[in-house]
Amino acid sequence: MLNEFVYCPRLFYYEQVEGLFRENADTVRGLALHARVDAGSGAMPSPLGENTGEAPRETIHSRSVLLGSERWGVTAKIDLMEVQRDGSGETGLLVSPVDYKAGSPREGQEGKELWDADRMQLGLQCLLLRENGYRCEEGMIYYQTTRQRVRLHFTPELESWILANLEAARRCAAGPIPPPLLDSPKCVRCSLATICLPDETHYLQTLDRPPEEEAPPTGRVRRLIAPRDETRPLYLETQGLRVGISDGNLQIREKDSLREEVRLRDLCHLALFGNVQLSTQAIHALCFRNVPITYFSTGGWFYGITRGHDLHNVFLRIEQFRAAGDPIASLALARCFVSGKIRNQRTMCLRNHVEPPPATLAQLRRLAASALQAGSCEELLGIEGAAAALYFREFAGMLRPAPRRIDGGMEPGREPELSFHFEGRNRRPPTDPINALLSLAYSLLSKDCTLAALAVGFDPYVGFYHRPRFGRPALALDFMEEFRPLIADSSVLLAVNNRIITERDFVRAGKAVSLSSSGRKRFFPVYEKRMSDLVTHPVFGYKVSYRRAIELQYRIGARVLQGEIAQYTPFLTR
Repeated sequence: MLNEFVYCPRLFYYEQVEGLFRENADTVRGLALHARVDAGSGAMPSPLGENTGEAPRETIHSRSVLLGSERWGVTAKIDLMEVQRDGSGETGLLVSPVDYKAGSPREGQEGKELWDADRMQLGLQCLLLRENGYRCEEGMIYYQTTRQRVRLHFTPELESWILANLEAARRCAAGPIPPPLLDSPKCVRCSLATICLPDETHYLQTLDRPPEEEAPPTGRVRRLIAPRDETRPLYLETQGLRVGISDGNLQIREKDSLREEVRLRDLCHLALFGNVQLSTQAIHALCFRNVPITYFSTGGWFYGITRGHDLHNVFLRIEQFRAAGDPIASLALARCFVSGKIRNQRTMCLRNHVEPPPATLAQLRRLAASALQAGSCEELLGIEGAAAALYFREFAGMLRPAPRRIDGGMEPGREPELSFHFEGRNRRPPTDPINALLSLAYSLLSKDCTLAALAVGFDPYVGFYHRPRFGRPALALDFMEEFRPLIADSSVLLAVNNRIITERDFVRAGKAVSLSSSGRKRFFPVYEKRMSDLVTHPVFGYKVSYRRAIELQYRIGARVLQGEIAQYTPFLTR
């Protein structure tokens, strides 16, 4: 951790205080490099060579040696220890720690030099050896890329520098979180760049525009993140399925037959609909890999979630609870959520309506601006309701009629397709197919927003606009507002207008309408494809998936709560 502190204090804070860690190519490469040294027993002769009754007569090696100091309050695991008698007549053993690094040394004026972070780590190992009674005058770093050792001589100046950084790290750990590095080449290879957001944070700090203005020119932020995630969600909605685990694979069975096997490493989450059984062993394995399990009713109502213990950021949740109890802070965020939603509803009309009414577009623009000036959450609710009424009044204009053959004929044995009709939003229960699809899409989106909230470190049940209610993920509903039109509504339009879902895919019970099992199997891929679609971020200018965009919005919200950014910027598309 002290190595990380010298490299980047913010990285140290994330890993030491918040317990965050992410693998990347460099960390995996380092693990492979340390495979041999980590297999050592950690045994060492005593400082005076008393283990065998005499000091060793030649160099011996000890691997994976763990040492600590109560005086300094630090520990170190030394990759390799070279132990020898130096022949100078002094008592005790002369030891030299050797640390393995995957990179290359720094080019200095006098040849190869250690990087400061490596100098801190190796120098501290020398200090701990001295504290434990060994004679240590130097240490070495072995750089794998150049296959060479670079020596570090232990001097009083080095000791003073190490102890000064040790005290600085203790002050850093007490908070607040240090600012991100500015335009640093270190960020490019950092495994926590997707959490730290160094360029994004600095860029948002420079914005002094009100959020109702157009987005600033893009392309000023380096893309330090991968645009796609190789893992995928798994939806299981066939009633009676049983899910177990064997050799790292989920085994999905129907009655006594094995229907499918899915590798755990390929999953980002598991969604269960209705009567699907999951074994305790499978739950343990999923929790260990931090793969969340979400539960839905047969019709798609989001019940709850099971996940592992990877929430360490208690300080963010403290700030969240403080802001949720502050009406002024809550209203400032709520205004941005609602304004962003209305502006994206207007964008959906412009994109998809056959002939968007100019009056409706003008009213939506005015309501989006009014939302930013609302004096209370009650007033904001009224503005949101008025905008929703306008938007859903024009929603039918975004639906394409069923295609008709020019000759008016029909393929043999096939019934004519029916056009969807939509007269307005209704729910609990939905009474027409479009409303049933919208309700299902909103349920799926609330699930994904809940998962993103937990991944960032928020409590998804404490919101700023949506007030707490038993069983309702209020914060997830807050952040999903701006994404409702872009993801949920768009998925419904894609499924209906491309005839992936037809009127025959719905089941009616009295006035209630729900999507059939076969219809859900075709709708889930449409929704997931939308979540994986790449879009140019309206502020940062690089390509991200919608799933990643949701997480970015949560991280921007976290920066606002922690005081790093003055104002929340909603996700807006053109």
